[in-house]
Amino acid sequence: MIDHKWMVVGLITTPHGINGKVKVKSLSDFEERFTKPGKRWLQKEKGDLTEVELISGFKLPGKESFIVAFKGIKNRDQANNLKEFKIMVKVDDIPKLNNEEFHLNELLNLKVKISENNQLNTIGEVINLENENNNLLVIKLFKNDKEVLIPFANEIIPIIDIKNKFLVIKPPNGLFEL
Repeated sequence: MIDHKWMVVGLITTPHGINGKVKVKSLSDFEERFTKPGKRWLQKEKGDLTEVELISGFKLPGKESFIVAFKGIKNRDQANNLKEFKIMVKVDDIPKLNNEEFHLNELLNLKVKISENNQLNTIGEVINLENENNNLLVIKLFKNDKEVLIPFANEIIPIIDIKNKFLVIKPPNGLFEL
């Protein structure tokens, strides 16, 4: 059996309507992952992967969310049981990107560094992405376990080093005091 590596492309957030559809928060730039019928894999936390068949999907206007229907999910109760499941794809199926490009979910678990006294100090790690209307990184600070939202903008995150698993932030004054 081939041991595949997997990547999260979406998160099922809520049921939608009464006919088994679900709302999915996209972590991907490729809409066809949520609109093109075919095989997908679902995972709850660190559990086993379950193969499902996506039968239809569409993007909500002005949002980074999709309404998706899976084969065999016919009512709201069944859809509600899929809340917080991750939609996964095989890493082999990921489109190749240019050198300076990366997939958003590659930011998860990166160490967060800040320049202090001409030295890079690790202050936390990226634990989640919020991208409904604004792209935000959820960072957990090591010193107090506090979670802070960092806008995903070049001015605030000037360096992203996927290969070495860290990013550097230049937070505006007062951001960590909020």
